[in-house]
Amino acid sequence: MSPPWKLFADHLRLTVRLTPNGGRDAFDGIETDSEGETYLKARVTAVPEKGKANKALIALVSKSVGVAKSSITLVSGETARKKILRIEGDPEDLAKKLETLSG
Repeated sequence: MSPPWKLFADHLRLTVRLTPNGGRDAFDGIETDSEGETYLKARVTAVPEKGKANKALIALVSKSVGVAKSSITLVSGETARKKILRIEGDPEDLAKKLETLSG
């Protein structure tokens, strides 16, 4: 199974499937969809209104990989469950951190 992220020269792109109103802020491992794409499953307590769940996801990823929230941008999926995040920083270092929390 391939990881749910792609490495670039100065950043990493992470594919996430977000569950708002999830009871807690946490990651639930990696899954593969019917088309063979992998994604990191995440849940947040925030509601999916006015971008609150997206902000909570960015805060969760920021805290988990040790980068500033301003280093993370939502590339696509603003209103969808599947999202692509761009995380600025050393891609190799970010990938190692994501491997440890994706279980």
